[in-house]
Amino acid sequence: MTTVLGAPLSPFVRKVRVALAEKNLPYDLKPVFPGSDEPEFRALSPLGKIPAFKDDRVGLADSSVICAYLEKRYPSPALLPADPAAYATVLWFEEYADSKLFHVCTEGVFFERIVKAMRSAPADEAKVAAALKELPTVCGYLEQQLAAGRFGGSTFTLADIAIATQFVNLQHGGEQIDGNAFPKLAAFVTRTLARPSFADCVAQERQVLSGKH
Repeated sequence: MTTVLGAPLSPFVRKVRVALAEKNLPYDLKPVFPGSDEPEFRALSPLGKIPAFKDDRVGLADSSVICAYLEKRYPSPALLPADPAAYATVLWFEEYADSKLFHVCTEGVFFERIVKAMRSAPADEAKVAAALKELPTVCGYLEQQLAAGRFGGSTFTLADIAIATQFVNLQHGGEQIDGNAFPKLAAFVTRTLARPSFADCVAQERQVLSGKH
């Protein structure tokens, strides 16, 4: 059985779960926190990062590596384009999401307000304010890229997943995209999170956040 090891509120765990759902691949989710010393997890993820992954062929870690593997093994429906330029563009947006969006949405807002609360630690609202100060620049860049048709088109790709998953964490942290300033981006996120692959994950996560396990 295919197994994803990680915490469901992680944007990177969610990225893999959405990719699996889009490809109609069943899996088990084994809850594991980053840095866990659980032996099976450490064997799969020597760096202690989530998610880890195993199936009947491989054991892997890192969401980008896992998604690349899934694409090669299960090429339909495709989440990475065949055209070289389009392929590279999707990989760029995945990297932008995994680094810059993660820094702003997840590390800057979600970690401070949600993860720290789970640990009974106070949020550093100065760090949240610093992240929110960066948010308009990030959103402005993505708004321009949407207008140019570089992601968010009729073909659903890994770029869409990687970008939207970080904005889920922004929402969990109590913040939203300014729909007046960035209407295309706000509409993209709303549309993407309405897909069953995302909606099912987010519904489960909201139960976790509300204490309904």
